[in-house]
Amino acid sequence: MLLSPPADRHPRAADGPGGERAVAAAQSFQAAQSLATALRFALRELRGGLGGFRIFILCIALGVAAIAGVNSVRRAMTETIAEEGQSILGGDLAFALVNREASPAEAASIGRLGTVSVAATLRAMARKGDGVDQTLVEIKAVDAAYPLYGRLEAETAGGAIVEDARGLLARDDRGRYGALVEVPLMVRLGLAIGDEISVGTAKFTVAGVVRSEPDKVAGGVGFGPRLLIGVAALRETGLLQPGSLVRWHYRVKLASQVDDEAGLRALANGIETAHPDAAFETRSRANAAPSLKRNIDRFAQFLTLVGLTALIVGGVGVANAVRAYLDGKRDVIATLKCLGASGSFVFRVYFLQILAIAGLGIAAGLVLGSIAPPIAGYFLSGVLPIGTRAALYPAELGLAVAYGFLVAIAFASMPLGRAHDVPPTALFRDAVEPDRRLPRPRYLVLVGAALAGLAALALGLAEDRVAALLYLAALGAAFGLLRLVALGVIALAARMPSPPSAELRLALRNIHRPGAPTGSVVLSLGLGMTLLVTLALVDANLRDQIRQQLPKHAPSFFFMDVPNRQVPEFNALVRREAPDAQLVDVPMLRGRIVALKGVPAASVTPAREAAWVLTGDRGITYADSLPENSRLVAGSWWAKDYAGPPLVSFEEDIARGLGLGIGDSVRVNVLGREFEAKIANFRRLQWETLGINFVMVFSPNTFRGAPHSFLATVTWADGGTADKEVDLLRKVTAAFPVVTTIRVKDALQAVDDLVGKLADGVGAAAGVTLATAVLVLAGALAAGQRRRIYDAVVLKTLGATRRRILTAFAFEYGLVGLAAALFGLIAGSAAAWMVLSRIMGLTFALDPAVAIGSVALALVATLGFGLYDTWRALGAKAAPVLRHL
Repeated sequence: MLLSPPADRHPRAADGPGGERAVAAAQSFQAAQSLATALRFALRELRGGLGGFRIFILCIALGVAAIAGVNSVRRAMTETIAEEGQSILGGDLAFALVNREASPAEAASIGRLGTVSVAATLRAMARKGDGVDQTLVEIKAVDAAYPLYGRLEAETAGGAIVEDARGLLARDDRGRYGALVEVPLMVRLGLAIGDEISVGTAKFTVAGVVRSEPDKVAGGVGFGPRLLIGVAALRETGLLQPGSLVRWHYRVKLASQVDDEAGLRALANGIETAHPDAAFETRSRANAAPSLKRNIDRFAQFLTLVGLTALIVGGVGVANAVRAYLDGKRDVIATLKCLGASGSFVFRVYFLQILAIAGLGIAAGLVLGSIAPPIAGYFLSGVLPIGTRAALYPAELGLAVAYGFLVAIAFASMPLGRAHDVPPTALFRDAVEPDRRLPRPRYLVLVGAALAGLAALALGLAEDRVAALLYLAALGAAFGLLRLVALGVIALAARMPSPPSAELRLALRNIHRPGAPTGSVVLSLGLGMTLLVTLALVDANLRDQIRQQLPKHAPSFFFMDVPNRQVPEFNALVRREAPDAQLVDVPMLRGRIVALKGVPAASVTPAREAAWVLTGDRGITYADSLPENSRLVAGSWWAKDYAGPPLVSFEEDIARGLGLGIGDSVRVNVLGREFEAKIANFRRLQWETLGINFVMVFSPNTFRGAPHSFLATVTWADGGTADKEVDLLRKVTAAFPVVTTIRVKDALQAVDDLVGKLADGVGAAAGVTLATAVLVLAGALAAGQRRRIYDAVVLKTLGATRRRILTAFAFEYGLVGLAAALFGLIAGSAAAWMVLSRIMGLTFALDPAVAIGSVALALVATLGFGLYDTWRALGAKAAPVLRHL
């Protein structure tokens, strides 16, 4: 029976009326019948099991699980932020001021919107009752109306949970206010509930441990543990000095229901319009934690791209599996073609099989990805103060399905398409002389369309499309370079002179022989090693900068909020107690850029690297001479006795990113007043020293008479010792309790911990890619198992021993693995250098341990998988193989 119908069963049908329609209908029926027949054939062949497709399924499942899991976790977290916006923000609307409280008129306007809760946040030093132990804390002072949404819960003595802990902040019988603390503060100072702590000039009783602070997320990441007190208690600490860095928050629970974001924005705009000079920072419940959401989106985008990398690397495994599967089906395909099956029919049969098998892998990946949100919520509970709910997210899972099928189609179509035009005789000859012809153009178009679909999805859904485009371009370049490396290895092996060792000769010929897995091994191992080396070098260099390089140049202490009138006494104490240390002090104010060149800041579109300067308030200062750590690169500095119109010096890169030039105007709001100055010059700063650096330095006459505090640093030339630092810290805190001290080494340790957590997250995602690369490597070697059995039988028949055969294959795998490892080392080092030097502006150093370890890992992986497959091949019986020669 012929499988393909005659080309024209009714040649005369076209001659009569409606003949064209009849022919078209007949062709449509034949196409549908052919597709149905192909589907029946595909399903029948699948009854034989999935042998040879395990790695195929695992590669697809891992990539799909990574993409589905990352995007599901992102959706769960952003929905949590949106749904709990009132609790996270602490109200329906929030207005914030820096360094000052709202005026009576401003407070009255806010109060007309509904119930108002007032809170203040600042940093200060908390001391144990005996004054020996002290640490930096993040203070939040709240009023009786707090919280407007959610509950403030605390644990008191005996483990009792108080669901409304506001009463614990009241003054006790001894006249001391209560304070709620976080567990890290209890640990650092060795506190117990009921102990005494000092903040500023006031003493507090530890009344409980905070268990639930509903609006903590909105405050961002702090340098120290939380200390929660009442607003009335804060006023008795002496910390509210002119110029002190305090943020006042006015949260509003609206009197009338407003459902949409536009309505909330209109209410906020009304307050800003009524008080244009107030410089309120406003937020609504619809955008309760914008910084956290933005960071979640960016990190999720990066992890999605890493997951896509895993999926594309897995695509190489798909191609290997399909190629090996078709190699095992040569007899079946030849038989179908001898019986009249067309090349299109053969393609459809096996294309449908591949889609079905890919569907199994995708289904497994979806199961893993769908359970990611609750698992991630458990592990992230100690890092992020929001949870994730268990739910299915169809859009995110659908995206992973699309990625999975597109990768399967893109990488399976090439080997499938090659079977279309190959005659039966060539299929039988393919065992010793593989056909390298490209498939028909329509199959190449199918591959291109699938790859274009992958790129469109990655770019269209990216938070940062430029970064996504660069990532995809780098990934494509890596594929191209690895292909060239593989071709180079093959060419080099073919052109090398014949060595005296028989084992080495056999190894070199195996590398360049037809059907050798050299290309697949180099591609899978090279990509995996490139990613591993990049991540390892970036992590190692960052940690080296934080632990060794930065502390060599960084100050030991930052002293903040030094009262203006106490600067002489403060400086005298520091110079007396640390005579061998360098003391630097500068005036410090907080201001917010409100206009650039006359254009409101909200209407300016800055470069990405300069956008942070326009978000919120910034530290600013004034000086009559060029500050340390600065180099003048354009313009000129003003005279020491300058008394003309206000001038400002801007950091060069930030100014360029904001589109500013010499002579342009900048308007800032400081303490509710607006000041306009012209740019006199540009400076280049040495950020890496961690010294005192300001983006904007004004001429001294700009803020004459404005209340402000001073910022000071203390630096020992030799880095200082722990004893020196602790001794100075105690004496400064005892003499100036309102001064806030930040020990730089503690801050660097916090940054190091954060880098470690980020590295763990990235490493976990990259681990999926590495695992996929290992699977692809194993699949590439397993795909040539039949050829290795053939080689082993022939060699044993000719008298070769197991040892010599194993040695020959060890040479082969070792040489290929070494080539891939060297590429991974070079490409990974270049990528790490680009990230560190060009993006982060840090010094790059090649870590020998990473270099040696990566090469060793590549060789171990290649030799391990290769020799394992060879050992299995050596156990094959010779007779069945020889009968088919």
